[in-house]
Amino acid sequence: MTNRLRLLSTAATVLIALGLTACGEDSADQDGGTWADGRSPAPATSAAAPTEAPGGAAAARPTGRPTESASTPPFTMPTKAAGTPSARSVVDAFKAAGLAVPNIRDRSRECGPDGVGIGCAQLVATDAVSVYVFPDEATASNQTEIWGNDAYRKGAVVLNYLGTKTSATERKRYDAVLAKLA
Repeated sequence: MTNRLRLLSTAATVLIALGLTACGEDSADQDGGTWADGRSPAPATSAAAPTEAPGGAAAARPTGRPTESASTPPFTMPTKAAGTPSARSVVDAFKAAGLAVPNIRDRSRECGPDGVGIGCAQLVATDAVSVYVFPDEATASNQTEIWGNDAYRKGAVVLNYLGTKTSATERKRYDAVLAKLA
Protein backbone atom coordinates (compact mmCIF):
# COMPACT_ATOMS: atom_id res chain seq x y z
CA MET A 1 0.00 0.00 0.00
CA THR A 2 2.86 2.40 0.79
CA ASN A 3 4.42 1.89 -2.66
CA ARG A 4 1.08 2.56 -4.29
CA LEU A 5 0.64 5.86 -2.43
CA ARG A 6 4.19 6.91 -3.24
CA LEU A 7 3.61 6.14 -6.94
CA LEU A 8 0.33 8.09 -7.00
CA SER A 9 1.84 11.11 -5.25
CA THR A 10 4.81 11.08 -7.65
CA ALA A 11 2.50 10.84 -10.67
CA ALA A 12 0.34 13.68 -9.32
CA THR A 13 3.43 15.86 -8.75
CA VAL A 14 4.67 15.26 -12.31
CA LEU A 15 1.24 16.06 -13.80
CA ILE A 16 0.95 19.27 -11.78
CA ALA A 17 4.45 20.32 -12.80
CA LEU A 18 3.65 19.69 -16.48
CA GLY A 19 0.42 21.63 -16.18
CA LEU A 20 2.14 24.60 -14.57
CA THR A 21 4.89 24.55 -17.17
CA ALA A 22 2.36 24.60 -20.00
CA CYS A 23 0.50 27.51 -18.39
CA GLY A 24 3.59 29.52 -17.50
CA GLU A 25 4.36 32.83 -19.10
CA ASP A 26 7.22 33.43 -21.48
CA SER A 27 9.67 36.16 -20.51
CA ALA A 28 8.47 38.17 -23.53
CA ASP A 29 4.90 38.08 -22.15
CA GLN A 30 5.80 39.91 -18.96
CA ASP A 31 5.55 43.70 -18.82
CA GLY A 32 4.86 44.09 -22.55
CA GLY A 33 8.16 42.52 -23.66
CA THR A 34 9.10 41.80 -27.24
CA TRP A 35 10.35 38.77 -29.12
CA ALA A 36 13.88 38.57 -30.49
CA ASP A 37 12.68 39.82 -33.89
CA GLY A 38 11.26 42.97 -32.30
CA ARG A 39 7.57 41.99 -32.48
CA SER A 40 5.29 42.10 -29.47
CA PRO A 41 3.74 38.77 -28.58
CA ALA A 42 0.11 38.40 -29.63
CA PRO A 43 -2.37 37.95 -26.77
CA ALA A 44 -3.84 34.47 -26.49
CA THR A 45 -7.53 34.83 -27.27
CA SER A 46 -10.10 32.61 -28.86
CA ALA A 47 -11.32 35.39 -31.17
CA ALA A 48 -9.54 35.90 -34.48
CA ALA A 49 -7.08 38.76 -34.55
CA PRO A 50 -8.26 41.78 -36.55
CA THR A 51 -6.70 42.16 -39.98
CA GLU A 52 -6.61 45.95 -39.80
CA ALA A 53 -5.36 48.26 -37.11
CA PRO A 54 -7.67 50.98 -35.78
CA GLY A 55 -7.86 53.84 -38.24
CA GLY A 56 -8.00 51.56 -41.29
CA ALA A 57 -4.23 51.10 -41.73
CA ALA A 58 -2.97 47.57 -42.17
CA ALA A 59 -1.41 46.05 -39.07
CA ALA A 60 2.35 46.61 -39.02
CA ARG A 61 3.38 43.00 -38.66
CA PRO A 62 6.17 41.47 -40.69
CA THR A 63 5.16 38.77 -43.13
CA GLY A 64 7.10 35.55 -43.52
CA ARG A 65 9.87 34.48 -41.23
CA PRO A 66 12.67 36.91 -40.49
CA THR A 67 16.10 35.87 -41.72
CA GLU A 68 18.12 38.21 -39.56
CA SER A 69 17.84 39.75 -36.14
CA ALA A 70 17.35 43.46 -35.64
CA SER A 71 21.00 43.87 -34.63
CA THR A 72 22.36 42.22 -37.80
CA PRO A 73 22.93 44.46 -40.82
CA PRO A 74 20.92 43.49 -43.90
CA PHE A 75 22.47 40.83 -46.13
CA THR A 76 23.91 42.02 -49.43
CA MET A 77 24.36 39.42 -52.15
CA PRO A 78 27.96 39.23 -53.38
CA THR A 79 28.66 40.34 -56.94
CA LYS A 80 30.92 38.69 -59.49
CA ALA A 81 34.25 40.24 -60.26
CA ALA A 82 34.62 42.31 -63.42
CA GLY A 83 35.79 40.20 -66.32
CA THR A 84 34.39 36.97 -64.86
CA PRO A 85 31.86 35.26 -67.14
CA SER A 86 28.31 35.04 -65.82
CA ALA A 87 26.88 31.66 -64.90
CA ARG A 88 24.36 31.99 -67.72
CA SER A 89 27.07 32.76 -70.30
CA VAL A 90 28.95 29.63 -69.20
CA VAL A 91 25.82 27.52 -69.71
CA ASP A 92 25.27 29.19 -73.12
CA ALA A 93 28.87 28.28 -74.06
CA PHE A 94 28.14 24.66 -73.11
CA LYS A 95 25.12 24.71 -75.43
CA ALA A 96 27.15 26.26 -78.25
CA ALA A 97 29.75 23.49 -77.84
CA GLY A 98 27.04 20.86 -78.26
CA LEU A 99 27.05 19.77 -74.60
CA ALA A 100 23.83 18.76 -72.87
CA VAL A 101 22.39 21.32 -70.44
CA PRO A 102 18.96 19.91 -69.60
CA ASN A 103 16.58 21.60 -67.19
CA ILE A 104 18.31 25.00 -66.79
CA ARG A 105 17.39 26.75 -63.52
CA ASP A 106 18.65 30.10 -62.23
CA ARG A 107 19.13 29.46 -58.51
CA SER A 108 21.18 32.57 -57.70
CA ARG A 109 18.86 33.50 -54.83
CA GLU A 110 20.06 30.34 -53.09
CA CYS A 111 23.54 31.84 -52.79
CA GLY A 112 22.31 33.98 -49.88
CA PRO A 113 21.50 33.14 -46.27
CA ASP A 114 18.14 31.50 -47.03
CA GLY A 115 19.69 29.06 -49.51
CA VAL A 116 22.95 27.15 -49.53
CA GLY A 117 24.67 30.26 -48.18
CA ILE A 118 28.11 29.50 -49.58
CA GLY A 119 28.83 33.05 -50.71
CA CYS A 120 28.40 32.65 -54.44
CA ALA A 121 27.29 35.58 -56.58
CA GLN A 122 25.45 33.50 -59.20
CA LEU A 123 24.25 29.92 -59.53
CA VAL A 124 22.75 28.28 -62.61
CA ALA A 125 21.97 24.58 -62.25
CA THR A 126 21.30 21.98 -64.91
CA ASP A 127 20.83 18.25 -64.62
CA ALA A 128 24.38 17.76 -65.97
CA VAL A 129 26.35 20.42 -64.08
CA SER A 130 25.86 23.38 -61.74
CA VAL A 131 27.75 26.61 -62.49
CA TYR A 132 28.75 28.73 -59.49
CA VAL A 133 30.28 32.19 -59.91
CA PHE A 134 32.00 33.53 -56.80
CA PRO A 135 33.00 37.11 -56.03
CA ASP A 136 36.70 36.19 -56.01
CA GLU A 137 39.09 33.36 -56.77
CA ALA A 138 39.91 32.70 -53.10
CA THR A 139 36.29 31.90 -52.23
CA ALA A 140 35.97 29.77 -55.37
CA SER A 141 39.15 27.90 -54.49
CA ASN A 142 37.96 27.19 -50.95
CA GLN A 143 34.63 25.83 -52.19
CA THR A 144 36.36 23.68 -54.82
CA GLU A 145 38.49 22.11 -52.08
CA ILE A 146 35.34 21.27 -50.11
CA TRP A 147 33.66 19.61 -53.11
CA GLY A 148 36.87 17.79 -54.10
CA ASN A 149 36.84 15.64 -57.24
CA ASP A 150 33.23 16.59 -58.02
CA ALA A 151 34.24 20.16 -58.89
CA TYR A 152 36.36 22.03 -61.41
CA ARG A 153 37.48 25.64 -60.98
CA LYS A 154 38.74 28.20 -63.44
CA GLY A 155 39.17 31.64 -61.93
CA ALA A 156 36.11 32.52 -59.86
CA VAL A 157 33.84 30.04 -61.70
CA VAL A 158 33.28 26.57 -60.28
CA LEU A 159 31.57 23.65 -62.01
CA ASN A 160 29.94 21.25 -59.56
CA TYR A 161 28.97 17.73 -60.59
CA LEU A 162 27.64 16.54 -57.21
CA GLY A 163 24.37 14.65 -57.63
CA THR A 164 24.66 14.40 -61.42
CA LYS A 165 25.17 11.37 -63.61
CA THR A 166 27.69 13.16 -65.83
CA SER A 167 30.48 10.77 -66.80
CA ALA A 168 34.16 11.55 -66.30
CA THR A 169 34.60 11.90 -70.08
CA GLU A 170 31.75 14.41 -70.32
CA ARG A 171 33.05 16.32 -67.29
CA LYS A 172 36.33 16.88 -69.12
CA ARG A 173 34.41 18.40 -72.05
CA TYR A 174 32.53 20.83 -69.76
CA ASP A 175 35.79 21.69 -68.01
CA ALA A 176 37.51 22.39 -71.35
CA VAL A 177 34.77 24.80 -72.44
CA LEU A 178 35.05 26.70 -69.14
CA ALA A 179 38.86 26.80 -69.45
CA LYS A 180 38.51 28.60 -72.81
CA LEU A 181 36.02 31.13 -71.37
CA ALA A 182 37.66 32.23 -68.16
